[in-house]
Amino acid sequence: MPIEQILYDKKGNEMSFKHELGQVVQVTISGEEGHIKARAEYTNMCSQYLIHYLAADGRAVDAWFEEGELSPAKLD
Repeated sequence: MPIEQILYDKKGNEMSFKHELGQVVQVTISGEEGHIKARAEYTNMCSQYLIHYLAADGRAVDAWFEEGELSPAKLD
C-alpha cells in the first residue's frame, strides 16, 4: 500500500514526486515490475527511485531509476 506524505523544501514550498513509496511500478525499457523502496530528490537532476524487483534471470534486485524510466504498473 502506498504511503502518502507531503514534503516541503526549505522555503516551505510543497514538493511532489510522481510515484509514491510502496507503489508498484514498471521499468519501461524492460517491462520488469517492482515496488518503490525509496526516492531521492536532487537540486540539479530529476527525482530517482529505488526499485526492488525480480530480474528476468530470477535474481532479486534493488536498483535506482530516474522518474522518466518508470510508469505505474498495470493492474490485472
